[in-house]
Amino acid sequence: MKLCLLLNVIDPKIGGVMIMGDRGTGKSTTVRSLVDLLPEIKVVSGDPYNSDPEDPESMGIEVRESVVKGEDLTVVLTKINMVDLPLGATEDRVCGTIDIEKALTEGVKAFEPGLLAKANRGILYVDEVNLLDDHLVDVLLDSAASGWNTVEREGISILHPARFILIGSGNPEEGELRPQLLDRFGMHAQVGTVRDAELRVKIVEERARFDKNPKEFRKSYMAEQEKLQQQISSARSFLSSVQIDHDLKVKISKDCSELNVDGLPVFLDVQFCN
Repeated sequence: MKLCLLLNVIDPKIGGVMIMGDRGTGKSTTVRSLVDLLPEIKVVSGDPYNSDPEDPESMGIEVRESVVKGEDLTVVLTKINMVDLPLGATEDRVCGTIDIEKALTEGVKAFEPGLLAKANRGILYVDEVNLLDDHLVDVLLDSAASGWNTVEREGISILHPARFILIGSGNPEEGELRPQLLDRFGMHAQVGTVRDAELRVKIVEERARFDKNPKEFRKSYMAEQEKLQQQISSARSFLSSVQIDHDLKVKISKDCSELNVDGLPVFLDVQFCN
């Protein structure tokens, strides 16, 4: 599970990860702890879409227009966002809607960005994704496939980038995951309850140590955290220079054929992981 998460942070093109397992196995805790390891990225200051100042495909409309006009952009460094998508979220909250406050106070039609805008170039996490309403699943499918979010509301038409790492977790006993959504995840991790007695005791003791003094607990792992952060940043910087030998590609293709894997997306995902 941890390896899947780290690989997706290093290369978002892998396509996210679906984590399924029993209740109480640390799925949500592990995903949310990833925040401390996320690297910094360049974004245009004040832009709700976290636009990349160097990539037109990751820019919102306003930023792109500023670039065309030759205007200078204020660029800042910020950590990659992790956005939680709650099960009870409405479509307006996810996709965005009319800014009611501006409509009432200024009499103008303006767009209020939703969670997909905030998650652009970041991580969108859905806990208990197998319980998500079908209409929200369709929204995620559309955005995950195209990398864009289209909103049509009361005379307003907005198209903005929505390229995110989709991370989902769930308990299979609480409901099955739609095949269409499962197909959008580049990786799948199965988490089981720890059976080793010594390891179970260690987990409980570590939790007790954290509850007693969270600050001291975090401090004890700070050196390891910083080392892992550096490894992630280094891996991201070298990613573009990584090449896969033809023989290895053939081996991956043969393995997919032997496992009767449908379609080519899995073949592509395995290449990204290598």
